[in-house]
Amino acid sequence: MSESSPPHQALPAPQPPAQPRNPLHGVTLETMVTALADFYGWDGLAQRIPVRCFALDPSVKSSLKFLRKTPWAREKVEGLYLFMLREIRRKG
Repeated sequence: MSESSPPHQALPAPQPPAQPRNPLHGVTLETMVTALADFYGWDGLAQRIPVRCFALDPSVKSSLKFLRKTPWAREKVEGLYLFMLREIRRKG
């Protein structure tokens, strides 16, 4: 007698670990850029992070294109976003 193997079942995709203490978890780059531009204005943003996409003809779309290709600039945006959240909490 031959044994038949059990049918293959697709395993569920592993869930990413929950990050309840990470304030950036689930926040898109677009959300960060939009919030920073609203809070500081494009001029203020360009003063804090001196890159052309914030200084010359700024837009969310052009900023996202640059930031997705430039890890060091994205890290600065993330850091400024966290700083902005702390400022809002402190004032509010």
